[in-house]
Amino acid sequence: MLTCIIRYEIDPTKKDLFAEYARNWGQAIPRCGADLVGYFAPHEGSATLAYGIYHIESLAAYEAYRQRLAADPVGRANYAFAQDQKFIMREDRTWLRCVSDHQGGHP
Repeated sequence: MLTCIIRYEIDPTKKDLFAEYARNWGQAIPRCGADLVGYFAPHEGSATLAYGIYHIESLAAYEAYRQRLAADPVGRANYAFAQDQKFIMREDRTWLRCVSDHQGGHP
């Protein structure tokens, strides 16, 4: 299992648009095959950093997921929404795999 962490630099005057973008992905991402952990917007501290986090089986599964997401009506509309409104200034993806024995939850 891989975890993708998307680090966004967003326009701090358009946080509400990023929140709408995140809600849209909340519909499309799980439907297209990834396990969405969530989207996280600035609250305290930095006003420009936001994150999206999801799990997926492998990079091969990711490629298939990206194709489904690009064909998904909500996915297509959300891509266009972000490009039109220009609230994302930068976006970086980091791929991680869990190497600890404990994977969430409480002991």
